[in-house]
Amino acid sequence: MSEFFLSDLERIVAARAKASPDESWTAKLVAAGQTKAAKKLGEEAVETVIAALAQDRTDLVSESADLLYHLMVVLNIAGIPLQDVMDELQRRTGQSGLQEKAGRQTP
Repeated sequence: MSEFFLSDLERIVAARAKASPDESWTAKLVAAGQTKAAKKLGEEAVETVIAALAQDRTDLVSESADLLYHLMVVLNIAGIPLQDVMDELQRRTGQSGLQEKAGRQTP
């Protein structure tokens, strides 16, 4: 079992975000801004869905890793700590998904 956690990835992304964009893909994404990083996150999400639909385990694992990485970059740019996301997930575990969805305010 891996001893690697999303919090580890968050720390790595934060450190690499401070590097030169010439030396780090993370820094390059951060320098390009939220729009570019969000587009890349969307691309990875689509690739993850395609892998899932193809029932390709190897690709699904790989694309899921890409998706999580790019999500961490987007959160970093937005200044949102992973803990905020984890707190929201924890808040939601107190009720069923159907109850949570029904309780959302609609625009």
